[in-house]
Amino acid sequence: MTTYDLIVIGAGMAGIGAANKCASQGWSVAIVDELPYGGTCALRGCDPKKILRRGAEIIDSARLMQGKGIDPQGLTINWSDLMGHKHGFVDSMPQSVEAGLAGNGVDTLHGSARFTGRHRLDIDGVSHEAAHFLIASGARPRPLDFPGHDHLVDSTQFLDLKELPRRILFVGGGFVSFEFAHIAARAGSATTIVDRGARPLKGFDPDLVELLVARGASAGVDVRRATTIAGVTKTAAGFQVSVERSGTPETIECDLVVHGAGRTPDLTRLDLDAAGVAWDDHGVTVAGHLQSTSNSAVYAAGDAANTAGMPLTPVAVFEGKVAASNMLNGAATVPDYTGVPTAVFTIPELVRVGLLEREAREQGLDIDVRYRDTSGWYANYRIGETTAASKILVDRSTDLIVGAHLLGPEYGELINTIAMAMKWGLTTRQMKSASAAYPSVGSDLGSML
Repeated sequence: MTTYDLIVIGAGMAGIGAANKCASQGWSVAIVDELPYGGTCALRGCDPKKILRRGAEIIDSARLMQGKGIDPQGLTINWSDLMGHKHGFVDSMPQSVEAGLAGNGVDTLHGSARFTGRHRLDIDGVSHEAAHFLIASGARPRPLDFPGHDHLVDSTQFLDLKELPRRILFVGGGFVSFEFAHIAARAGSATTIVDRGARPLKGFDPDLVELLVARGASAGVDVRRATTIAGVTKTAAGFQVSVERSGTPETIECDLVVHGAGRTPDLTRLDLDAAGVAWDDHGVTVAGHLQSTSNSAVYAAGDAANTAGMPLTPVAVFEGKVAASNMLNGAATVPDYTGVPTAVFTIPELVRVGLLEREAREQGLDIDVRYRDTSGWYANYRIGETTAASKILVDRSTDLIVGAHLLGPEYGELINTIAMAMKWGLTTRQMKSASAAYPSVGSDLGSML
C-alpha cells in the first residue's frame, strides 16, 4: 500500500493546480482520474467550444458586413476541418498536462477511485492511503427521466461530431444549449432550444437575454419557452421529440437531440459514505475554507464542492489553490468570490459580473441603473452589429459598481476590466478618469459608466 501526504481526485484545472502547489512544497502527492488529464474545460468544454465558435464568428461577421463591402455568398463552415482544428489543440493536452505533473514530482494515476475508509482510497483494486484528500472530480450531465432520454448526446459527444446534422434540438435553456445552438445555426443547421422555464439563461440580466434571443432568432436559433419534453422516439428519419407547450402537445422532428439541461457534481462513484464525507446533490459539504465538515482529512473544490462560488473554471482553479494553501499551512482561508465574471459565448456574447438588478434591490441597495443601447456606437457600427447593450448597477452611496451586464461583440473582454475594478474597489469616477486606447471596444467603458 502506498501512502501519500495528498491524493487529488480529478485531473482538471482545480486538481492540477493543487497537486503542483503541494508537490512544490515537498509533499508526496498523487493525482488520479479515469479520464484523460486536463479536465472538462480544456478537453470537453470551454476551450474546444470556443475554437468551434470561431468558425461561427467568421460566418456571422461576414453576413453583418453584407452590403458594406463584403460579399458572404458561398462562405461556409467545413465542419470536418473545423473539428480538425479543435483536435489540434485538444489531442495533445492530456500528455502535456501529465508530463508537467510528473515533472513536478506528482505521481499520475489512472483509474476509478472510491473511498474504503476515512484515509483510504481504492483505485481499480489497488489500495492507497493519504493524510489529505482533495476532491476535484468535476460535474456530469444532470440525469433526465423522460422516456427516450438515452437517445440524447451530451456536450462531450457534440464536441466530437464528425458531421453536423441538419436539424438539432437542444434540451434546456442554459449555457450549453445557447452556445452550441449559436455555433450550429451559423454552420447551417436548423436549431431549436426547448426550455421548460419562461425565461432562459436565468443567471443573466433578463432585458439583455431578450435582446439575445431576438438576435439569435434572426440567425436561425428557435427558442421554445415554457415547453417540457414528454419523450424522445427514434425513427427511420431521425428522432421525434414529443413536447408540451402551454398545455398543448407538439412533435418536433430532428436529427440530433443534445442534453443541455445542466450538470451535477460527479460524486456518486466515490463512495463518500465509506469515508464519512457528508455530501448531497450540490456537492461535498464543506466549511467556508473548503474542508469537509465531517472528515477533516478531506477538502473539495470546483464543481465537486458545495460552495458560494459559481461553477466556473476560474473559480475552481482558485478554490483548488486556496484548499492547497489551507492544507499546507493548517489555515482556514476562505476564497474571495468578489468580482468573478461569467459569460455565455453566444454571438454576440452575454456577460455578467456581480448582482442582478433584482438581487441588488432585494438587498435594499439604492442603485443607479445605467442602461445604454450600444448598438449604434462606433465599435458596433464598424462591424455591422445591430444588437448590443450594457446595464451597469452603481450604488449611489458609494459610487461602486455592484453589478454589470453586457451584450455585445468583445464584451467578454470588457467585463474583465469591470470585474477588476469591483475586486479592488474602484469607483466609477476613478474608472472614468482613466484613458483607453482609441478606437477600441475598451474605450466604450467610460461612456457606459
